[in-house]
Formats: sequence, structure tokens, C-alpha cells
Amino acid sequence: MGIAKNGAEKRDEHAPHGGTWIAGDEELIEISVFETNVPPRFRLYFFDIRKRVRPVPKDKVTLETIRPDGARQLFTFIPHGDFLESTAEIPEPHEFDVNLHVSHDGHAHVFKTKFTEAHGHDHAGESHGGHAHGADDHGHKHGSGFSGWLRGTFGHSHSIVDKIDQKMETHERGIRALKISLVGLGLTAALQLVIVLISGSVGLMADMIHNFADAGTSIPLWIAFALARHGASRRYTYGYGKTEDVAGVVIILIIFFSACVAAYESVMKIIHPQPVTNLGWVVAAAVLGFLGNEAVAVFRIKVGKEIGSAALIADGQHARVDGFTSLAVLIGVIGVWLGFPILDPLVGIGITIAILFIVKNAAISIWVRLIDGIDPEILEKIEHAPRHITDVRGVRDVRARWIGHKVYAELAIEIDPTLSISQGNEIAVAVEKTLREHIPLVGGVAVRLFPAAPAIRSC
Repeated sequence: MGIAKNGAEKRDEHAPHGGTWIAGDEELIEISVFETNVPPRFRLYFFDIRKRVRPVPKDKVTLETIRPDGARQLFTFIPHGDFLESTAEIPEPHEFDVNLHVSHDGHAHVFKTKFTEAHGHDHAGESHGGHAHGADDHGHKHGSGFSGWLRGTFGHSHSIVDKIDQKMETHERGIRALKISLVGLGLTAALQLVIVLISGSVGLMADMIHNFADAGTSIPLWIAFALARHGASRRYTYGYGKTEDVAGVVIILIIFFSACVAAYESVMKIIHPQPVTNLGWVVAAAVLGFLGNEAVAVFRIKVGKEIGSAALIADGQHARVDGFTSLAVLIGVIGVWLGFPILDPLVGIGITIAILFIVKNAAISIWVRLIDGIDPEILEKIEHAPRHITDVRGVRDVRARWIGHKVYAELAIEIDPTLSISQGNEIAVAVEKTLREHIPLVGGVAVRLFPAAPAIRSC
């Protein structure tokens, strides 16, 4: 957003944190809505007229929203370092007029601006028009129509990339959610195993194997969590974040093995047909698989929202999709009941294909991380963020890679060659700070300083 007096907006210039500029006679204030893996809240940043950071006001600051239907809500703020954050969450939709009341030395100032959904939502960690969404959202977009449904049902990822974020790893409730999910899916699969043994249903067996595999993937996660807590050492100077990728490989092998077993049993049932009995129990087991996955999904999503873990929310959504995979077993039951027993092993083949889609997506994600691949959007943000700092003349030699669920970046910035070492160091610190603000996933930053080429003057 550009700068304009009295809250009027111009769109020719972005505020440092992607929010909305409002300007007074001697100050600038940036309003943004921050919701990176947390419920949305207002953040206020303060600058002088030359865009240099100012301390947050010590006097009371309040913000009032006025929605199109006339509803009003008053927000108060608490300081967090160099910004103020609202104590209350912002309900959707984010479309309202804003009256910001700021007091300085006994004088009250009122700033006005407008937020609309048309400002857009950026999902790579930087807010635009006051909306900040984290890069930790994992980009779960499946599109629309049949192809979108197919990708959402069979193409969702069980990769460790989607299963871990900082909140999930460090929050005690996140780790507890992982353990409870393991028990819940394990019990669901165990009960299905009993019914598989008394019914002979291959479709149900494939779903049981899938649920056992999902439960089993929690074990490598525990190991990765335990190792990551050791931190960096003289031997492992970047810590144990890469153990997440090793755990990811183990998860892929577990899921792939489950697909192989399900495929083998399904094919053998087609070649050597065997009767399916106790259809009522098979129906009950299919419904049990759905309810077990749905219970795990509700639990993961609830805890994920409460602790701000996008990874846990995404894993809950995946469990919900797996529940519908369990219901596919009913197709085989109906086929057997109608006199077409071939449908039972065909359902097993269908579930096997779904598992293989999962393996493919997870393998691609882990492969990219293992060879230090990085999302182009994240690299662009690393290149762009330092340009918000006035003394940065240029940015080059940008590199980044994942270590665990954190991005470690290296970059070179060009500065005025006449600046002292101390001044250069201050700029480097500012660059690291702005990177962390723009990209919440940043784990470490290495900044190199180079003298900028002198400007060529025309005669």
C-alpha cells in the first residue's frame, strides 16, 4: 500500500510488512492483519516520516472496526518488541472501515482507513492489504471439479514435510496429539483386523493396512522430535533438523510396503477367489474405519487451531480424507451382496492406488528436501525482503535450503562502501530481522556485505 494523508490509500508502494500505510503530519503507521499459523490479529508498526522505525507509543492505542452492517468492535493492544498486537482475534470476513486512535503526550490522533477482502490473501508468509498468511500453510490447494476432487482424495500427502512445524514440535499438546492419534488409529486398525480374519474381505484388509501404516508413521516422528530437542553441537552444527528428512524416508517405506501388501492380497484374491462372509461385520468395520479417522481428524484440527499448528491441521484434514477411503469398502460389500464378489478385491486395488498416490507425493517432497531444493516463492521473498531497508543497494547470491521445517538462507547485500564496519553490521542485523518478519519459517540467516558499485554520473 502507498502512503496518503488521512488514511487515503495509494497502491504504488508496499509497506515493510505488507500491510496498509496511514500517515499523519510527522509519523507513519502500518496496519497489518497477521495470521501466520495463528488466529488473525492486528499488528501496528510505527515509523517517522522518513520511514525510520520508531518506538511503540507508551500511551493507549485502540482500533475500532466498523463493518458494512454497522457492527463495531474495539481492539486494544499490547507491545511485542517493535510492534503492537491486538489482544483479541479478528473475526472473518476481513472487510471493514478502521478508526485508529493513538495518543501522544496528551494529544489524541485519529487515523482512518479501509480493509476489504479484495486486497487479497497471500499464502507465502507476507501480508498484502493487511492479510498475512504463513508459508507454513503447505499450499493445500487441490483445485475444483472432478480433477480437484481426485487430487484431494488420492493425491494428499502423508509426507513428514506436512506433518511437522514449530508449534507441532515444541508444544506439549502437539506432541500429545501425535500420541493420541497413534493410539486411535492403531485401535481402529486392530479392530478391523479381527473382522478381516472372520470375513476374508480383501477390500477391508487394504483399508486396515492403510490405517496401520498411518499409525506407524507417528513412530519416526517421535524419534525426529526427540533428536531435534538435543539442539546443535560441535559435530552437528546445524542441529538434528535433517532427521526429519530421514524420518520422511522411513515413512515413505512404511506406506509403500503397505501398498505392496494390499496389492498382492488383492491380486491373489482375483486369481484365487474366496468367499466373503459376515457382511454385516464388514459394513461395521468400514464404518468403524470412517469414524476412527474422523475422530482423529476432529481432534487434530481442534488442537492444531488451538496451538496454531498448520501441520497438525493439515494432518487432520488428511485423516478426514482417509475416513472416506474406509467407506469405499462398502462398495465391495454391496458387490458381494448382489452376487459380484469381484468388487471386493477391486476395492482393494483401488485403495492400493490411493496409497501409491500418497507415496508419490511424499517421495517428491522428501526428494526435494534431501537435495536441498527450495520453493521458488520463498527464494523470491528472501531476495525481496532486504530491499525494504533503505541502506541496501542490491541483493545477490541468494541461496536457501530446508533443515527440518526451517529455512536457512545465505545472501549477499550491497551497501555504500563508505560505511563503517559497525554500520554495515547494523544493516546486516536489520536484514536478518526483516527476513524473519517476512518469512516466519526462517531458522538461520548468513548475510555477507559487499561494496556497491559507484553510480555513473552523466556529464
